[in-house]
Amino acid sequence: MMELLTSPEAWAALLTLTALEIVLGIDNVIFISVIVSRIPPAQAKRARQIGLLLALVFRIVLLSVLVWLIGLTEPVFTVRSVDLSWRDIILIGGGAFLIAKATHEIHAEVEASHGEPDTESKASVFFWAIMQIIVIDMVFSLDSIITAIGMAQDLEIMIAAVVIACVIMYVSSGPVAKFVADHPTTKMLALAFLVLIGVALVADGFKFHIPRGYIYFAITFSAAVELFNVLARRNRRKVAE
Repeated sequence: MMELLTSPEAWAALLTLTALEIVLGIDNVIFISVIVSRIPPAQAKRARQIGLLLALVFRIVLLSVLVWLIGLTEPVFTVRSVDLSWRDIILIGGGAFLIAKATHEIHAEVEASHGEPDTESKASVFFWAIMQIIVIDMVFSLDSIITAIGMAQDLEIMIAAVVIACVIMYVSSGPVAKFVADHPTTKMLALAFLVLIGVALVADGFKFHIPRGYIYFAITFSAAVELFNVLARRNRRKVAE
């Protein structure tokens, strides 16, 4: 352990891997923010805490069973000359879930047919929100940990990077969730991001890799445009008042 603390290579690996884990965690934060936006504020905070805690637990558990995880990349069966492993199947399933969930949420937003739920339905919404967060946490954790295995050699460095990234995700998830809840147009944009991410996951599962740089550039550019729109609307309200 002391050798790692005094090794420049170990610190460089930790910083690089932490940065990558944070970038990969953006998808998770967006998804959780969209999910909790339908829950009352008190429950939303609990759901966010539970979701990110589960994300941390899943990542550490997966890191602790590296041999099994590496075996997930071995082909299980072939579909039209494409060898699919359990990792590929999970990515395809997770991507399809994201696309379906985002499409359903977009439909609900456009229809705008939501009334005030009663106590029982609130509990049901909270339960299903946690279930959805668990499913997507598992998908994103798998992708994140396979990246960690490829980047670092020491389990301690991997776990430290994952813990740091999850802490940063937790700190940033609150402001992101509040911003999404306060600005309905940003929620629609976030849902579009989820469709984009879902397509990328399905493509990865079928061995067609879409460089993440393109996706993150599109997300960053769209978010910047939306931020200017939010500022413009705020300025118009101030002038009107």
